[in-house]
Parts: sequence; C-alpha cells; structure tokens
Amino acid sequence: MSGLLMVGASGLAREATAVAVLLHQDGPLDIVDDNPAVWGTLHGLTPVIGSVDLVTQLVDHGVLLTLGKGRHRRRVAVRLGMLGMDASRYRSMIHPRVVLPGSCHIGVGSIALDGVVLTADVEVGDHVVLMPQVTLTHGCTVHDYATICAGASLGGDVEVGEAAYIGMNASIREGVHIGAGATVGMGAVVLHDVPAGETWAGVPARPIRTGVLT
Repeated sequence: MSGLLMVGASGLAREATAVAVLLHQDGPLDIVDDNPAVWGTLHGLTPVIGSVDLVTQLVDHGVLLTLGKGRHRRRVAVRLGMLGMDASRYRSMIHPRVVLPGSCHIGVGSIALDGVVLTADVEVGDHVVLMPQVTLTHGCTVHDYATICAGASLGGDVEVGEAAYIGMNASIREGVHIGAGATVGMGAVVLHDVPAGETWAGVPARPIRTGVLT
C-alpha cells in the first residue's frame, strides 16, 4: 500500500504520527475526519484531507483508527465495513521500543506506544490502544477496542472487556475482570471485578456510576 490514512484528528493521531516517523512510514501520511472545520489544515504536521468517506476512495492506503475512545473506533469500523472497506487494509502501529515477546500477540489495527511492556502469554485484540508505559503481565487478555492509558499496570491474568477504558496510572489486581464498556478512573487501584458499563474510581476502587453500554 502506498500510504496511510489515520481516521480522526485527535491527540492519538499525533502520537501515531510520531511512531510512523520513527518507523519510516512509506508513502503519504494523511488524516481524515468528519469535522469540515479541520479539512485543509495541518494537525500537527499531518494534513487533514477530508471526510472519513475518503477511506473508500483511496483504496491503495492502509487505515488506522485514531479516535481516542474505543466505542468511537468501533462505530467507525462498523461504518467502514458497511461501506465495503476490506478489513485487510487495517494497519497496526507498534513503537520500536515496545517489549513484545514471542508468546504475546497484538491484533490488527492496534496502537502500542513507547515503553509498553507485554511480559508473557498476553493477548491483545484488534483496534486496541496501549498508551506509553503500560504494563501487561502474564496471561492478560485485552479485548477489541479497549483503551489503556499511560502508566497503567495490569497484574497477571487480568481480562479487559471490549471497548473498556483504563485511566492513567491505574493498577489492576491479578485475576480481575474489567467488563465491556467499563471505565476505570485515573490512579485507581482495582481489587475486584468491574461490571460491564460501570465506572469505578478511587483507592481502593469503588463504583461511582453505572450506565448503559453504547
């Protein structure tokens, strides 16, 4: 493929651009976004060339979803699928300093930034975002569209559900399950399972809000 389209003019797009430069990305690097106010501008050093629908026209470009929230990445992936985009076009973006042993796997379309460590037998799904200095220890499973923010640490055999969000510097005790669409606040210490769709925060973490999955 001759270039890369990042979907979403976000802070995550800036992070992914920096990794693309380190990896000597082949071909043009562009952003598409549905906000017409940013069309024809630079997002950082990267041009925003038009709406998300351009993905279906520039068929020789790889695609990376750079929206910060997992539910938004999932929504766009569904939309692109309905428009007929071949899922084989999705690219991953793995910083060269990510620790990724052979027993670990990072899925298609995922982003792993500087200092991410996977120790052993870790499974990361598709379109997952791992921000800088995330640590995933033995046996962890991170499902599609989850987001784990900078400095978060997961003990052994933790499971993070689809489109869940783990805040900066959160710590998750071994064996804990974070439900689909759940949110864990910044700096939280999670000692018990977090049900799907709930928001937990604090030390130790407790539920502060329940909601409907979207």
